[in-house]
Amino acid sequence: MIIQFICRAILLGVPLLYGSTGEIVTEKSGHLNLGIPGIMYVGAISGVVGSFLYENACGNDIANMNAFLAVIIPLLCSIAGSVVMGLLYSFLTVTLHANQNVTGLALTTLGIGLGNFLGASLINLTKSELPSIVLTKTSSFFSAELPIAEKLGWFGELFLSHDFLTYLAIVIAIIVSVVLNRTRTGLNLRSVGENPATADAAGINVIKYRYVATCIGSAIAGLGGLQYVMSYASGVWSNNAFGDRGWMAIALVIFALWKPSAAIVGSFLFGALCNANNYIQGLGTETQELFKMLPYIVTIIVLVITSARKKREHQPPQSLGLNYFREER
Repeated sequence: MIIQFICRAILLGVPLLYGSTGEIVTEKSGHLNLGIPGIMYVGAISGVVGSFLYENACGNDIANMNAFLAVIIPLLCSIAGSVVMGLLYSFLTVTLHANQNVTGLALTTLGIGLGNFLGASLINLTKSELPSIVLTKTSSFFSAELPIAEKLGWFGELFLSHDFLTYLAIVIAIIVSVVLNRTRTGLNLRSVGENPATADAAGINVIKYRYVATCIGSAIAGLGGLQYVMSYASGVWSNNAFGDRGWMAIALVIFALWKPSAAIVGSFLFGALCNANNYIQGLGTETQELFKMLPYIVTIIVLVITSARKKREHQPPQSLGLNYFREER
């Protein structure tokens, strides 16, 4: 039961890890993107559209499907849809200097609405009696386990039985951490988030860094939505089934103190907290709902503690949420 609980926590935490890693990249450039929930939603539905079209092109026969194409098409569609949302956010906030908070919230509303519209359209095309799209054939390619996992007992089940997007999420988080802390590009990006006027005076292209960081962060976050559909939901898309995972990913950024490496542990902890109510017997519906609040409560506690300690390395980028006007430099 313990192994099962941990594996379930990891499965629940991976979408949060993608979303928080993408948001950390964006926030390090000084942009507070509250549109992450909508971007993850668009990333999910974009991947669903790509896999739906590919499955239909193959006659809905898994024997006619190529494993590489079945994986790469949804991946590229998810990244493309997410990047478009990131570009829209960047254009409004970087080029037009729109308010970042309002733009992010509008992007979330747009993303969820767009996802539900496309999802409902695909459901109508399939003429399904249930309000969902089933892509189990594509999901089987995403959730394929390593062949040696079953032979290694609890070790294989705990460490080698996950889908490849789980391992990819950890690799991306580690790469982002190394880039931010060990490379000149990461130093430039952090300087843009801390003091864009000084960075601009040093010859760093603030606009370029903010555009690129937002688009890369959006692409990473979008993969979280795809992983949720293909792995957690076993290829089944239902409108509004994504829940509050996008907001939890933003909360995880604060919990991890803007460190991608800490987000790895934090995402699995959040997954465990979200899953705890399923392993405690005799809970009523009201108590189960209280358990779902635990990730947010833990985030608030961490926020209070770090604010009280007033350590600079535990604080957000100094220019987070503030638009940069070059003429005021």
